[in-house]
Amino acid sequence: MLSRFPRNRTLILLAVSATALAACAPKPPKQLPPEPGPTVAAAPAPAPVPSGPTPGSQADFLASIGGRDTIHFAFDKYNVDDLSVEILKTQAAWLLKYPAKKATIEGHADERGTREYNIALGERRATAAKNYLVSLGVDASRLTTISYGKERPVDPASTEEAWAKNRRAVTVTID
Repeated sequence: MLSRFPRNRTLILLAVSATALAACAPKPPKQLPPEPGPTVAAAPAPAPVPSGPTPGSQADFLASIGGRDTIHFAFDKYNVDDLSVEILKTQAAWLLKYPAKKATIEGHADERGTREYNIALGERRATAAKNYLVSLGVDASRLTTISYGKERPVDPASTEEAWAKNRRAVTVTID
């Protein structure tokens, strides 16, 4: 009989513990909240998709001027002709729209003539384009020139057509 008491004590202790735990259980509310209706998750607003090049970038410059960043010259000449005037006017309009932007005007020549002569001719072509842009209101301090002479042809062929393409001044904006 003595051995039964510790076992009964354990059973009683377990029963008391279970009752105490049951008393701590949460009680159901007297009134339940209404059932949730169908939920419609709000879609996050889509990020704005750029509709074109970044304003003020070289890509924007090219798009705004219709890709006309280049003017061409006659053989051994550096004067700005009527077609070049129209191109430079569109470039000036863009440069005036973005007064903080700077540009470099690259002067080029065809392969005929010495390297030194073509460097000087490329410089005169770049300077002629720069001077015309300045005459249209672009601040001269925003424009730099560089001459590549005959070192960077767009068409390496030795034909009249190739030479005509290579006699040019190219405006490149600086980011």
